[in-house]
Amino acid sequence: MVDVADQSLLVQQCGSLGVITLNRPRAVNALNYQMMQGLNAALDRFEADPGVCAVLVRGAGERGLCAGGDIVALYRAMKDAPQEGVEFFRYEYALNLRLSRYPKPYIALMDGLVLGGGLGVSAHGSHRLVTERTRAGMPETVIGFSPDVGVLNILARAPQHLGVLMALTGLHVGGADALAVGLADFFIPSARVDDLVGELSGVADSSEVDGVLAGMQVDAGASPLAAQAAWVQQAFAADSVEQIRESVRQVVAAGGERAEFATRVLGAMEQNSPTGMKVALEAVRRAATQSLAQTLNQDFVTTCRAMEGHDLSEGIRAQVIDKDRNPAWSPARLEEVGGGTVLAFFEPTDAGELGLA
Repeated sequence: MVDVADQSLLVQQCGSLGVITLNRPRAVNALNYQMMQGLNAALDRFEADPGVCAVLVRGAGERGLCAGGDIVALYRAMKDAPQEGVEFFRYEYALNLRLSRYPKPYIALMDGLVLGGGLGVSAHGSHRLVTERTRAGMPETVIGFSPDVGVLNILARAPQHLGVLMALTGLHVGGADALAVGLADFFIPSARVDDLVGELSGVADSSEVDGVLAGMQVDAGASPLAAQAAWVQQAFAADSVEQIRESVRQVVAAGGERAEFATRVLGAMEQNSPTGMKVALEAVRRAATQSLAQTLNQDFVTTCRAMEGHDLSEGIRAQVIDKDRNPAWSPARLEEVGGGTVLAFFEPTDAGELGLA
C-alpha cells in the first residue's frame, strides 16, 4: 500500500482499520523526514479508500509510541546543512495540523514513551488513547529548546496551570495525568491493545469507533499531577520564570506532602535552559488565545530561532552526543536572559514563516 524503503514505517489494512506503525524501536521510534513522508502518504491512501473507516497509529517495540524527533539527525543538520533542519520542521508542523483535521477517526495509541514530536503525531488526533505504561511529556527545555509541534496549544488550556508546569519543566507524566491536562481521551489497559485493534478492524462505519473505545476503557485512577494543582496554580501564574522558581522554592522549604514533587519541579527548573524556559513561558501564554494553526506558525519561528542560537545545539550535545548531561547554557542564569532576547525568538528569520491557515 505505502512503502517506506528502510521499513522505518509499516502500513497495513486490517479489515476496515488502517494501521500505521512507527518502526524504529531501537530509537524508540524517533521521527525522521522519511517517516513523516510515509505517514502523510498513508493518510492520503486511507482517506481516499472508502473501505477504511478509521486509522490507528502505534509504535513498534516495547518502549513506546515515539520518543520525539530524531535529534541526532537534527544536530548534524544544524552543523552541516541547516536548511535540512528548517525543512524538517516545516513538513512536521504541517503534518501536525493535518492530523487535527483528518476526516476519519485518527486513533493514537500512546503506550509507553510519547515525547515531543511523538505528541505531535498523537495529541492532535481525534481519539487519543493512553495506558498504565504511558509516559508523556514535552522535554524541549531540557535540550535548550522550547516546546513545539503545537502542543502548547493544548497545554495552555490545561486546568490550573498544570500545562505551564509541563512546558517549563519537561517532566514526564502518566496516563491519568495526560487525561487531566487534555492530551488524551481514553485510558485502556496495555494488555488489551491487540483486542482493541481486532475490534476496530471490524467496524462497519466510522461512527462505531467511539463505542468500541468506550467499551474498552477503564478508570485511570487519580492524577498525581492534578493532586498538586492547588500550589501549582498559584506558583505558575506568576509573570516571570524567576518568580515561578521562587514560589516553587517556598513550597520545597515548607516541607510536607507537597515538597517531594516540588523538589522534582525545582530540580528541573535549575537544570533546564534558562532561555528555553523563558521562551516557553512566553509561547504558552500566547498559545492560550491562538488557534492550533497559529501556534504551529509560532512554533516554526521560535524553532528556527533556536536552531540559530547556542543552547539547542549544546543541549543535544550534552544529552545524546557526548552524554555528559552537563550543558553549558548561554546565558547560564535566568536573570541574564533579558526580555528583548525572548521577544527576538518570535521574530521571523531568513527561513520566513510557515503560513498555515
